[in-house]
Amino acid sequence: MNTIAAISTPAGTGGISIVRMSGEDSINIIKKVFKTKDINTFLSHTIKYGHIVDEEGNVIDEVLVSYFKAPRTYTGEDICEINCHGGNNVTKRILEVLLRSGATLAEGGEFTKRAFLNGKIDLSQAEAVIDIINSKSDKERKSSVNQLQGVLGRKISEIKGNFVDLLVDIEANIDYPEYDIEEVRREKIFEILDKNIKELIKLEKSFESGKILKNGVNTVIVGKPNVGKSSLLNTLLKEERAIVTEIPGTTRDTIEEYLTIKSVPLKITDTAGIRETNDIVEGIGVEKSMKALDEAELVLILLDGTKELEQEDYNILNKVKDKKHIVIINKIDLETIIEKEKLDTKNVIEISAKTLQGIDLLENKIEEMFNHNDIDVDSEIIVTNIRHKDLIVKAREQIENIKNALNTGVPIDMISIELQNAVQYLGEITGETVSEDVVTGIFKKFCVGK
Repeated sequence: MNTIAAISTPAGTGGISIVRMSGEDSINIIKKVFKTKDINTFLSHTIKYGHIVDEEGNVIDEVLVSYFKAPRTYTGEDICEINCHGGNNVTKRILEVLLRSGATLAEGGEFTKRAFLNGKIDLSQAEAVIDIINSKSDKERKSSVNQLQGVLGRKISEIKGNFVDLLVDIEANIDYPEYDIEEVRREKIFEILDKNIKELIKLEKSFESGKILKNGVNTVIVGKPNVGKSSLLNTLLKEERAIVTEIPGTTRDTIEEYLTIKSVPLKITDTAGIRETNDIVEGIGVEKSMKALDEAELVLILLDGTKELEQEDYNILNKVKDKKHIVIINKIDLETIIEKEKLDTKNVIEISAKTLQGIDLLENKIEEMFNHNDIDVDSEIIVTNIRHKDLIVKAREQIENIKNALNTGVPIDMISIELQNAVQYLGEITGETVSEDVVTGIFKKFCVGK
């Protein structure tokens, strides 16, 4: 493969930037552009001090260069990393010099892709890299780190290996009937299938927690116009994210933000006030609000405590009665006249988004409803990737098909295809049987330099 180079740190001014190379010509390119004492004694896994120079010998920057010799590297190839002063100009100049000296600009995620292709990590570990980078909570980070360390991959490989062993026994009885090979008994097959299907179901169920760890609880704030939805969003975020005015209907579109409340990650959406309107733009906002409401996992229904309940309030309450929800009576810093006894729910919190009164009670209620303190990310395998979950479901369905077929008296040799399919699906998680299109699609999500 050609030698690739890219800037691995975010653009902008900072103390240090890193420019990375990977490939068999890495050290040769470094020797062209790096001036230091005795470059020919550059030992693997060491750092040298010197200067990066251009073709005319002009100094671009004072740097530290690290050299890592294959195969004990991230990508499995020779790697050189240049630690230079932070700043757009200096890092771009160094990258340009490397490219003119024989390196090729890396594509997004190409370093990690090479690590996967060279067998340093499996595909689930590669996906964990981007999950760590994008993690929004400490538990999500820990779960991703576990996946990066191969916890999920080893479990999937263990289950897949059990199915492969069973498949080998079945195929041996089919292909070599003349040899004295003990026929695979149905009891043995059911024992293996039952044991491993339990493991698949456990992984599948873990996605419910994993989805929340990764994406947050899909939460929407709904209510009539001017009840304080945007004020509540700003209060929870502790910043002025949404425009707040006394004019009803200020919010015309949905506003999405991520935050963590009492260790519970939320993807929270402020919506346009729900009411009948002849305003075309506001009407579009109301439609978006209703769609967000349908997709929500938690609904925060905001009511104006200074007003009596109206039919629009009851319509909203009726729409979310089967969803997890909290009814929030706002503006309790003013004289309240709302009839709380007419609210057909136990989850009622009284607050003032203006004075912050009752906000702690709201946060406690959210934690109570989505208590993830019992999720032990240090010892449990948590599936957070929808691709992995879908493949686990497909493998589980194949095994269930096999059990159903055997229960109807189907000959043992007829279950090979479903068993092979299950092995195929599990192999796609770790990358052993995955298509090039899937691999390309996964690494397109990565930034350049990773």
